[in-house]
Amino acid sequence: MAADLKQIQQKAEEKMQASVEFLDEALAHIRAGKANPRILDGIKLDYYGSLTPLSGVASINTPDARTIIVQPWEKQMLKEVEKAILNSDVGITPDNNGEVIRLTIPPLTEERRKQLVKQAKQEAEEAKVSVRNSRRDAIDSIKKAVKEGVGEDLGKDAENDMQKLHDKYIKKIDEVFALKEKEILTV
Repeated sequence: MAADLKQIQQKAEEKMQASVEFLDEALAHIRAGKANPRILDGIKLDYYGSLTPLSGVASINTPDARTIIVQPWEKQMLKEVEKAILNSDVGITPDNNGEVIRLTIPPLTEERRKQLVKQAKQEAEEAKVSVRNSRRDAIDSIKKAVKEGVGEDLGKDAENDMQKLHDKYIKKIDEVFALKEKEILTV
């Protein structure tokens, strides 16, 4: 019976960890005023009849803090890559010099920084909700196990452990958000 409780806790912790990882991924796509190749992750283009991620047809580098250089492996793909970037939601106009495509990251205005912090806070809040839902589901399962014969003391201990786990992941989310906020607000 105690093994069931451990399994419930383990499942909940996996879900909470997934929430933090999802938050990391979501925040990586928020442009913070400096060049980050991950802002191009969502871009796909037609490559010989199949939809291929940009990183699958070109090398992406950041020579400095304000520039991303995209160099297609095949020269005839330059126009396709440029079009894909223009049609994406990156919001940066590519500069094609016939060899490479250069994306210059504009400095963020104060207003835009505040919008990005708000967006990051929203992502963090969604991650917290996900962690809370995982805790609630786990506690419901623990209570059900207690009704089915698991000792009440074991059930209470398991609920306390779930609360500690919840607090640990909420703290992690706050730390991830604080780092992103600092990155966005640093001029």
